[in-house]
Amino acid sequence: MDNLLKNCKICPRNCGVDRLMGKTGFCGADDKIVASRAALHFWEEPGISGKNGSGAIFFSGCNLRCIYCQNSGISRKVSGKEITKERLTEIFFELKEKGAENINLVTPTHFALSIKDAIKKAKEEGFDLPFIYNCSGYENVETLKLLEGFIDVYLPDFKYIENETARTLSNAPDYPEICKKAIREMVRQTGKIEFDEKGMVKKGVIVRHLVLPGYTKESKRVIKYLYNTFGEDIFISIMNQYTPMKAVNNHPVLNRKLSEKEYDDVLDYAIRIGVENAYIQEGETAKESFIPEFDFTGI
Repeated sequence: MDNLLKNCKICPRNCGVDRLMGKTGFCGADDKIVASRAALHFWEEPGISGKNGSGAIFFSGCNLRCIYCQNSGISRKVSGKEITKERLTEIFFELKEKGAENINLVTPTHFALSIKDAIKKAKEEGFDLPFIYNCSGYENVETLKLLEGFIDVYLPDFKYIENETARTLSNAPDYPEICKKAIREMVRQTGKIEFDEKGMVKKGVIVRHLVLPGYTKESKRVIKYLYNTFGEDIFISIMNQYTPMKAVNNHPVLNRKLSEKEYDDVLDYAIRIGVENAYIQEGETAKESFIPEFDFTGI
């Protein structure tokens, strides 16, 4: 699999750089794993965080450039601590020891092959918590196929359904079609979503959609596509936690929080078309406290 890094086509950017020789493409990463935090995280969906928290590992770098990114401190540049695959396996066990409900791999795409090796080693050593692949949805199907049997739960975003929106907000005009194909592959691998007796997700796909201020029509189209395509096989997480960061202070639409009316309008639409398998957020959730400290905790 090292050959995939020599002419990197792990993600849809297909940069073709030789990461084994220290070259970097759009994501900013070479062949070394870089992470910024590994700790219990309590701000995910109830079926992921549970009572004890999700064992979230935040990887540095990203293959998107969302202008409103909340984690831009680690996504725009690979700022973090280099770790080996062996150390990553150790982190899995350390998080389990702390009581983690699962291992939550946050922004893992550009390190997917190394992460797979670390998971393989952990499983050989008896590790039994579910692995969650928490990604933007901008994934190559070919890479996802390499992860089959190693990932229990896929947690992708479906950010946009319009190419122009994807271009202007995330510098990825092909995002909608790429994301559709990726989610189809995720569902093929894991099948219909399943939960255990505690309500924790065991296997399957939860698709996140963050409702953006001024973009409720697009949100409705995303939800309609997901429901019409996958029905009750997946869960849809409809999120209202958009937090305007400094980078969008001058943006004509994204410089404010989502209004309660906008969010309720999207939820009403989801209910109207028949969506039942959904997570929603209630009350005031748009705040920077949802953004953890990337201080190398647990790394």
